[in-house]
Amino acid sequence: MEPSAAGRKERPRPREPPSRLEKAKQKSAQQELKQRQRAEIYALNRVMTELEQQQFDSFCKQMQASGE
Repeated sequence: MEPSAAGRKERPRPREPPSRLEKAKQKSAQQELKQRQRAEIYALNRVMTELEQQQFDSFCKQMQASGE
């Protein structure tokens, strides 16, 4: 009997955790995604605020015209 084959079966190892470099890349990508989403939300908020203001101005003009 060979010492290297002493009744052990070689099993595939479970997936190893990502290395530090991989974790750093993932964290960086996550931060970039967060920043981009935040910028998109601010841009959308600005557009919606402008639209709301336009609609309000239009409403006020209508109310003035009907009140005269």
